Amino acid sequence: MSHVKLINLTKRFDKVEVLKNINLDIKEGEIVSLLGPSGCGKSTTLKIIAGILEPDGGNILFDEKSVNSIPTGKRDASIVFQEYLLFPHMNVFENIEFGLKMKKVNKKDRKIKVEELIDLVKLSGFENKYPSELSGGQQQRVAIARTLAINPKVLLLDEPFSNLDINLRNEMREFVLNLQKKLKITTILVTHDKEEALMMSDKIAVMLNGEIKQFDTPKNLYEKPKTKCVANIFGERNYIRGKIRDNKFISDFIDLDLSYCELLIEGMNNVELMIPQESIKLHSIETEEGTKGKIIKRKYAGEKTYYHVDINELELKSSVANSNFTEGEIVRVEIQTDKVIPFKLND
Repeated sequence: MSHVKLINLTKRFDKVEVLKNINLDIKEGEIVSLLGPSGCGKSTTLKIIAGILEPDGGNILFDEKSVNSIPTGKRDASIVFQEYLLFPHMNVFENIEFGLKMKKVNKKDRKIKVEELIDLVKLSGFENKYPSELSGGQQQRVAIARTLAINPKVLLLDEPFSNLDINLRNEMREFVLNLQKKLKITTILVTHDKEEALMMSDKIAVMLNGEIKQFDTPKNLYEKPKTKCVANIFGERNYIRGKIRDNKFISDFIDLDLSYCELLIEGMNNVELMIPQESIKLHSIETEEGTKGKIIKRKYAGEKTYYHVDINELELKSSVANSNFTEGEIVRVEIQTDKVIPFKLND
C-alpha cells in the first residue's frame, strides 16, 4: 500500500494545457476513480503517476517521497490498460512470470508466486493456455495477475472494463473490487462510466477540461454536487430558475417549500434549482398530492420508466420504478425537495 499525493500537476502537449494544477490526496488502500469525458486528462494523469509520461510541473509523492525522477520500472506503480497487452507467444504462466524474470527472481520463488496469483485470480487449470485461447475476462485476469506479480504499491487501471460486454463487465468489476479489498492495495481507476465510478470507489475525482472539479465520496458527488457541471456528469437533471424567499423557491412555473433542503441559499434573487429525476414522483390524478401535469413522453427501460411531464408549460423529466402511466395522461406530480440543490446564478 502507498499514500499517493499529486501536487499542482501540469502537462502540456505542444501548446495545449491538458492538465491544470491537479491536486489529489489518495490514502493508503483506497480505490479512487478519475471520472470524466474523453479528453479531460484522466489517462494522462494515470500515465504520469506510472512514470510513462513526465509532468511539466508539479510533484508526485508516494508515502511523502517524490517519485518524479524515478523511472517507470522502479516506481512501484503498475498499470493495466484496456488493451491487455499480453504476450501472444507466452502461456498464462509465462505471462504472469515475465515481470519476476525481469527482476531476476529465482526460479523456485517465481513458481511459488505465479501459482499463488493464478489461484488468486481464479485461473487454476489455465496455466498452459495462450491468450488466443482465453475469453476477454480471462485475459484481463492474466493482465491483472501479471501486474500484481511485482508487488506494486499502487495499482493503476486505465478503463480496464471498456472492451467487455455488459455481463462480463459487471462480473469483472466485482472481481477487481473484491481483489482490491483483499489485498488492500492503493488503486486508481480511470473511467468515463459514472455507474462504475459510483459502485467501485471510496472517492471520485471528477475531471473536466484538465481540472478536478470536485473530489469527494460517491454519495456526496451524486447528492451534493458543488456545481452544475459536476451534477451533469452523473446524469441528466431538471433545472428551474427562480428565487428563494422564506424557505420557499418561487418561479414562474412552480413554487416549492425548501424547508427540507440542506443546501438552502436564503434570500437569493437568482438561483437555478437542480431537481434529480428520481425526486419527481408521479401519482394518479385521483390523489391530492402534488401539482397537475400531463405526460408528454414515456420510455420504458426495464427496471425504470422515464417520463417527460408538462406542468404549466414547464417540461420536467422523471425516472420512476415501473408504472403504467401513458402519454397524454393527466397525473399528479410531487417534487420531493430533500435532494434538490439551489445553484447561485449571477444577479
